[in-house]
Amino acid sequence: MESLNLLSQQSAILLILSLSFIFVLFGIIYSNKFKGINNYLVANRSVGVFSLSTSLVASALGAWILFGPASAATWGGIGAVIGYSLGTAFPFFILIYLGEKFRKVYPEGKTLTQIIRVKFGKKLFKLILFLSIFYMTIFLIAELTAVSILIKYISGVDLWITALIVISSSLIYILRGGLRASIFTDNIQFIIIGILLLIGFSYLIQFNANEFNFEYIKINKPYLLDTKYLPNFTAGLTFFIAVAATNLFHQGNWQRVYAAKDNKVLKKSLVISFLITIPVVFLMGFSGLIAVSSDSKVIPDLAFFSLLLKEQTISLSIIIIILGISLTISSIDTLINAISSLVVVDGKSFFISKIDYLVFSKYIIILLSIIAFIVASKGLSILYLFLLADLFCCSAVLTIFYSFYNKQIKEKNAYISIIVGLTCGLLLFPSTDFSNSILIGILFPHDFFPAFMSQSLLFMSFLVATFVPYLTWKIK
Repeated sequence: MESLNLLSQQSAILLILSLSFIFVLFGIIYSNKFKGINNYLVANRSVGVFSLSTSLVASALGAWILFGPASAATWGGIGAVIGYSLGTAFPFFILIYLGEKFRKVYPEGKTLTQIIRVKFGKKLFKLILFLSIFYMTIFLIAELTAVSILIKYISGVDLWITALIVISSSLIYILRGGLRASIFTDNIQFIIIGILLLIGFSYLIQFNANEFNFEYIKINKPYLLDTKYLPNFTAGLTFFIAVAATNLFHQGNWQRVYAAKDNKVLKKSLVISFLITIPVVFLMGFSGLIAVSSDSKVIPDLAFFSLLLKEQTISLSIIIIILGISLTISSIDTLINAISSLVVVDGKSFFISKIDYLVFSKYIIILLSIIAFIVASKGLSILYLFLLADLFCCSAVLTIFYSFYNKQIKEKNAYISIIVGLTCGLLLFPSTDFSNSILIGILFPHDFFPAFMSQSLLFMSFLVATFVPYLTWKIK
């Protein structure tokens, strides 16, 4: 990926450092007012509607929204756009009901895995704890990689420089202030993100005034809107299932469920977050439809930028860098504190040693951050690993959350169902070139299966992993 060099490397680095320093400063100063483990983990269960809403949205909308939705739209059509936007927002809708139930039944809860341990036992708890940390670590790597690639694309700054500044600044204030600092800086980041997205969308439409509509897509790429175009169906459902399932295992969301002052605050905040998230992700995805309709050879990951930066102005470059850094730090500080909270709350049930788990969690976070920094510095594509993490979450989502409404699902049933779902999903999970899977193409030739299955391996793997566990719930 060649750099546009719209901004000098020195100017870009100075901008990144300045913005990161502001977030660090605000995070440290604010967190000094709130001490104690309850503030670190659940903000003393006292967060109001505005702070909770802005934090939920800012945490959910990471740098991935600048790449993922538009990229998916270039091949998955309108279905991918709808699936991505609904999948991102749907967990907020589900948490309206699950959150209220959990706060009532487990009022002292702090993590999802803690509640699973109480309900089921240590065997299933360890599986879900691993799943959650694995998924959030991949998310952490993805965010660092995305913003590093973005800054290099605009200014040519080496990947490792951006990754080092972003991860270091996030660690400085979050390991000190915990959830309190994360929510407060999310409030600031939400305002910055909101203003810059409005400016960005206004320029996006202005620069593409004659093209930014459905009619233009119908003329140039009609299949992207055609209900008979298979990926419109499979991509939409795949992204909806994958994104919605994984976000329900995001500890950052569960921290905020318990951080709400009361159930009324929680419900209002989740509804507001749901309504804000859908149009933002939809518009990002829609830009991908327009980009590929304008240029069939557009690089999918750069679809959004191919429209917004067509004028190649310095002011827009600065806006995108500030937007990218704000999006990234808002999601990274959430991930850091979320993983830390899992170790603090659940570490004693996983490890035998009697140690200070708050201190131990910080060592774990620093280790994971070093790994994330190294991977992000290489600029490797982690989409495949991200999809694998999504598959893990999909295999567990129905069993875990339905079990809180169906008391007949015991630990053995739950454990077996997740393993069966994951195994079946992995048999269909595509290879790195998405042409074969273990079952289709390796163990058996493609001719043994309907064309629909062999051409939709990713979709079939997620569908099977998500719904096959239901068949095992009654096993004794």
